[in-house]
Amino acid sequence: MNSKFKAVLMTLMSFALFFGFLHIFVPDGKTYNFERLHIFLFNLCSGGTIVLYFTEKRKTPSGKVILFCVLATAYAIFAFLKIYIPAMIIALILAGITETVRIRKFTVFPINFFRTSAAVSEKFHQASLLCLSIGLVISCLVILNNEYLKILSFKKLKLDTFFLGFSFPLSLITMSVMFSFMKDDLKQVTLVLKNIGFWVINLGVITFFMFILFEKLGLQLVITTVLFMTVIMIFYLFDTSALRMQQKSFLISGMIFLLLTAVTGIFYIILEFFPAYYTPDTSRLLLKIHSFASLYGWNLSGLSVICRYEDFPIRLHSKNVIVFHWITVILLAPLGLYSRTAAAGAIICYTVFLYLIFSSGGTHRQCLDMISSAG
Repeated sequence: MNSKFKAVLMTLMSFALFFGFLHIFVPDGKTYNFERLHIFLFNLCSGGTIVLYFTEKRKTPSGKVILFCVLATAYAIFAFLKIYIPAMIIALILAGITETVRIRKFTVFPINFFRTSAAVSEKFHQASLLCLSIGLVISCLVILNNEYLKILSFKKLKLDTFFLGFSFPLSLITMSVMFSFMKDDLKQVTLVLKNIGFWVINLGVITFFMFILFEKLGLQLVITTVLFMTVIMIFYLFDTSALRMQQKSFLISGMIFLLLTAVTGIFYIILEFFPAYYTPDTSRLLLKIHSFASLYGWNLSGLSVICRYEDFPIRLHSKNVIVFHWITVILLAPLGLYSRTAAAGAIICYTVFLYLIFSSGGTHRQCLDMISSAG
């Protein structure tokens, strides 16, 4: 990944968290839906671009990847400004770009999903691309329905609910990388567990999303519990079978963030069963911790490994950087909801973390490339 592309991704990711706190700095900030820029700049603009870049496996981003990044940013801005016609058109173009990348890498129909012999890492990879394109098409349909046709009327059927649609592809691509690092195990039970993990994660999240739309709290709780147990199983498989490498530390940290995301999600649903305790302050704090752990904890851990995929091992002290990451996401970011000082500290520390990840030099692999080029 060249330095200019790294700088663009760093800028998009930094502005994402900046917009997440902007409402507390701007007078009448709550009248503006900065949340859309906060989520879209990270998940769709940065994350979607990285997924496509990783899929193409090129040293420099292709024209498609650059176009996706530019159009995704335009989509985020138009959605924030509620200028929906251009946003809808751009969403469909982005879906088309994603599909051309997916089909070139895999096939039109994801037949490998149903083959037990196919690598689970490849299944997660194709699912990531497929969910990204489907999420874009659905976001277009939701805008069309809510703003123009008004055929369906659900309280939860709104564009902001589909933030999940752009976060899920990032989770899937991280899962793909994790499974690619696992040793091939000839035991049939291990292969079965890996495939069960793939199907439960994908079908579980889709089912959970449907239950959100229909506001079925009890069923949401069941699905989140099943997903939580599946994540624990995948965590165990990864911890016991993945090769020892620097990336493993970041991904294990990411899995712990994911478990925290699941726990806070379960508690949030349980809280809704007790209206006396479901106050705006408690629900908002719990939801924000859930969001921070998901976006800037779990997803960022995976994207960090993907962005430097060809550079590892890189020159930084992994444990110190991971601790710094946790302090930023779990301590400073939630405190930033109540304190401008903490919010500014979270933004600064988050930007420093990104700088450490993107700017740290590679070691022996890059040296070998230099020697090879010189020869």
